[in-house]
Amino acid sequence: MYKRLPPLNSLKAFECSARHLSFTKAADELFVTQAAVSHQIKLLEDFLGIELFKRKNRSLELTDAGKAYFLDISKILQRLSEATNKLLAQVNEKHLTISVPQTFGIQWLVPHLSEFNKLYPDIEVRLKGVDQDEGALSKDVDVAIYYGRGHWDNLQVEKLVEEELLVLASPKLLEKQPLLSAEDLHNHVLIHIHTYDNWRTMTDYLQLEGMNIQHGPLFSHTFMALQAAIHGQGIVLANKLLAQQEVDNGDLQIALPTVLKDPKSFYVVNYPEQANNPQIVAFRNWIMSAIKQKQGNTNE
Repeated sequence: MYKRLPPLNSLKAFECSARHLSFTKAADELFVTQAAVSHQIKLLEDFLGIELFKRKNRSLELTDAGKAYFLDISKILQRLSEATNKLLAQVNEKHLTISVPQTFGIQWLVPHLSEFNKLYPDIEVRLKGVDQDEGALSKDVDVAIYYGRGHWDNLQVEKLVEEELLVLASPKLLEKQPLLSAEDLHNHVLIHIHTYDNWRTMTDYLQLEGMNIQHGPLFSHTFMALQAAIHGQGIVLANKLLAQQEVDNGDLQIALPTVLKDPKSFYVVNYPEQANNPQIVAFRNWIMSAIKQKQGNTNE
């Protein structure tokens, strides 16, 4: 346990008086009366059992003990003030650092982020695009969007949406090389994202035999694969949520209707101990509601 400490108001009055060598100037700075400052100094001297000031008719001087005490106390009060301001800044600063896969950020979150900003103008959003879709949540991130199968330890995980895989191509490409049936895929270049797995799953679903899955370019990001398809470089297989913008504006069209679900989904994740953080709760509730609403609109 700490030994009994002197009153904080008395220490503030002493530090201010010692700095100005004037009870009057100290009173002005502290917005109290001169008598109140004098009273606090007397309380401190009685507490310490030491005289801190030499009181003269028109001047005030520190005793040797007062000078030594002032040097120590001024440093302590300064550090206390800095620590308090630092804490208050952290508590009062309402910012939210969100980590997202780059394509999700480009294709969905950034176009809709103004809706969140209007609802929560006091929350400063800091968006961090990452190449890695899933993995350990870094300490500088409050909440993240992961794309995967939902199996992440030590994280609060909530599924945002489960979408279909769309077979997409540019209208110009389909005009030159129609895709009238699944068999016509043999005549097209397949555009791959991350791995060849999705096209392998799709060709199995379509019961296509003899399809060369290894043929066609492989892109690390969905937005690059979508651009390649827009420029007529092949047929792309993409998550509906990420490709909806290109479909809506006519840059890409569904080349072959299917109902195959993407084996991976999008999730909102955060540390369990931050589950009730007001900024995280606001973002989590908003994005889950917004995606559900947008998904409903596109399915109508």
